[in-house]
Amino acid sequence: MDKNQNETTNPNARLIIILAVATALLLVPLVAMFFTNEVNWSSFDFVVAAILLYGSGMTLELILRKVQSTKYRLIAALILFVVLFLVWAELAVGIFGTPFAGN
Repeated sequence: MDKNQNETTNPNARLIIILAVATALLLVPLVAMFFTNEVNWSSFDFVVAAILLYGSGMTLELILRKVQSTKYRLIAALILFVVLFLVWAELAVGIFGTPFAGN
């Protein structure tokens, strides 16, 4: 089966995988909270993390569906992940000291 036929038969398989990975990443701190006191996330922390992870996942899916060139897909995905990492780091430890992180 060639690539185009596979995408036609199940176009949402990649989206399901992306959402499953985001869910698995959210489960890591949830499970860690049962085993150690070092991880202490509130409900708000999980909501913010879910917005960041699912939002990034949906944006990645949009990039992969709309951008045809492999080069531009890689560039757009890299930019997306750098922005995700910087926002996550700012929220976690306030590396830039912005009011966004509560400083």
